[in-house]
Amino acid sequence: MVTSPSGRTVALAIRLALLAAGPLIPIPASAETTPPHTARNKQVVSEAFNRWSAGGSAFFNETLAPDVVWTIAGSSPTSGTYRGREDFIARAVRPFVSRLRTPVRPTSRQIWADGEHVIIHWTGNGVALDGRPYHNDYVWIFRMRDGKAVEVTAFLDLVPYDAVLHRVPPPDTSGTQ
Repeated sequence: MVTSPSGRTVALAIRLALLAAGPLIPIPASAETTPPHTARNKQVVSEAFNRWSAGGSAFFNETLAPDVVWTIAGSSPTSGTYRGREDFIARAVRPFVSRLRTPVRPTSRQIWADGEHVIIHWTGNGVALDGRPYHNDYVWIFRMRDGKAVEVTAFLDLVPYDAVLHRVPPPDTSGTQ
């Protein structure tokens, strides 16, 4: 293809005008720069997760906003959306942990943060009341606001989770044997 001298001049003029106008998409001064809220969100989740790993049991109360919307992705009866921290704990956490002899202890594999989102990939291990081990891999995606998760999407293998719920009867809490 042959370009005329006037065509080259126009193309050059357009390129110079675009360069003079500056980038159309703002580029941070350094790719290493992390906005303060991104670092803070990652710190909040990381520290709460580390306390849980060390034996703590307050992760959900520490990390979740009272009005959190927690979604367990998947197609099992356990998957779905829970509205509010108490709803999630009552219908998803408590029925599961009540069937465990040893609590699930998490091991963080990777944590990422970008703005208001924190993503954690972790492995959990515990032992059910029937003595069988529980192992699962999780990815939780948090949307943070003011240091608390307001939305969470959880990905996990629901087969071992549901197996504990179906295989192990809930403990008798009536006080009678």
